[in-house]
Amino acid sequence: MSSRPDDADPRLGDLSEGEILRAILSRTVPADAAVIGPGDDAAVIAAPSGSVVATTDTLVHGPDFRLAWSSGYDLGWKAAAVNLADVAAMGARPTALLVALAVPRDLRLSFVEQLADGFREACAALAPGCAVVGGDLTVSDVLTVAVTALGDLEGRQAVTRAGARPGDVVAIAGELGHAAHGLAVLFGRFRDDDTPIPVDAAMLAPGEAAAVAAQLRPAPPIGLGAFAAVAGATAMMDVSDGLALDARRLAAASDVTIALDGAALGEQPERALAGGEDHALLATFPPGVLPAGFRIIGEVLPRGEENLLCDGRSVDVSGWDPYRDWDSAAG
Repeated sequence: MSSRPDDADPRLGDLSEGEILRAILSRTVPADAAVIGPGDDAAVIAAPSGSVVATTDTLVHGPDFRLAWSSGYDLGWKAAAVNLADVAAMGARPTALLVALAVPRDLRLSFVEQLADGFREACAALAPGCAVVGGDLTVSDVLTVAVTALGDLEGRQAVTRAGARPGDVVAIAGELGHAAHGLAVLFGRFRDDDTPIPVDAAMLAPGEAAAVAAQLRPAPPIGLGAFAAVAGATAMMDVSDGLALDARRLAAASDVTIALDGAALGEQPERALAGGEDHALLATFPPGVLPAGFRIIGEVLPRGEENLLCDGRSVDVSGWDPYRDWDSAAG
């Protein structure tokens, strides 16, 4: 958090909306596709292909992040990354983000400055040319970050979940299970109750530190989404809720069975199947097509009794569901 003394780091409740917005906008950069950026009633974003990919995601304190563990920078980075991944999963290039913040009055200005820094640097690292072009600011007892991401298909057709065909290979770009491992470390080693224990990197082994980083600051392979589309991906989606649940969704949309190879899922296939929030790209490709950055983890079969198999057997794990798992996430 900020090293500024409190008298130089005012509470948001002591500032006007204009002062807060000026602090945020001073830390943003122009988006390459912006015709009109922040400061008007709405932004104008160029869409040369004539089609705009649009997605939205909301992060709420409690089920989605914990202030005891996430800095403003972490939160801005993660909020950008999870939305950029959804645009990439359609085979598009991310062009702009719109950010709506609902913030408690007691939150310090430095936190939202860090938040803006996280958005800016995540875009620069993961989707160069994309940037925050506008949004909204309001007051709430619960810190909430809602992001809308836009993307350009650049003349291509969108890659949906519905195009996988029997005979295709199933491939993944990115990591599986690391973010879930990081969440387990956070809940197991630190606390976020009335006497929180913040994350202390000195307490973490290298593998644990990498897993915690995957949870707090995910770095999905955004650029590989468009790359996969150009290469001929038949179906694709972002793995946000765990491979098992998301692969089932893709299989159902395509009316096929996906057969996974457990040996291709790493040393802990159960964690790879159940863990969410890695935001890897799950895609299917015709035989003989596998773009760099993807690795084969299975094959597409004609629809059978089960739409997801691993090593020929049905898969019991289901993945993350915020409604079913609310109590465990918030408790």
